[in-house]
Amino acid sequence: MPAPGVNHHQHLTEEQLIKACIREDAASQKELFTRYSSRMLGVCYRYARNAADAEDILQDAFIKIFDKLQQFKFEGSFEGWMRRIMVNTALKKYSLTRYEKEVSGIENMAKYESAEDPSAYTHLSQKDLLALINRLPDGYRMIFNLHVIEGYQHEEIAEMLGIQPGTSRSQLVKARTMLQKQIIELQKVAV
Repeated sequence: MPAPGVNHHQHLTEEQLIKACIREDAASQKELFTRYSSRMLGVCYRYARNAADAEDILQDAFIKIFDKLQQFKFEGSFEGWMRRIMVNTALKKYSLTRYEKEVSGIENMAKYESAEDPSAYTHLSQKDLLALINRLPDGYRMIFNLHVIEGYQHEEIAEMLGIQPGTSRSQLVKARTMLQKQIIELQKVAV
């Protein structure tokens, strides 16, 4: 018998915890959320415009995770399986319609200039870089995160968003260009 106030669910293996959640054990569901919510919230922040949106995505995705948990086959990474649900939930929140409206607003950017100083990135903290990424328009930010952070290929991104692979490539170039311009502007201010 565990000592009073000790949560024995903290000592369950991942597989035991998942199986208990499938049986709809509320304490196990709470423990699963506790174990993974902070890491998954980090995923949500990369796609969300603000903290409230990130938390909404997290909540919606965990509802889907608990609903589909019996579909997890214990093959591969459970965290990777959850991450995919988080990303898909975020993509649904920022629908393709919203993405398409955004793309035309920045089409007249100067042609893909490269950063004047490649060392610009080395002076940024991770927090600063994430803040710059979060300033990107939703469509650019999604494609940048999916490709650069999550490691999806352009063909996979195209399928997820219902666009052409070339559009994904083009949007990634534009996202990088915008980030480079933002970094150069920060350097000018810092000097």
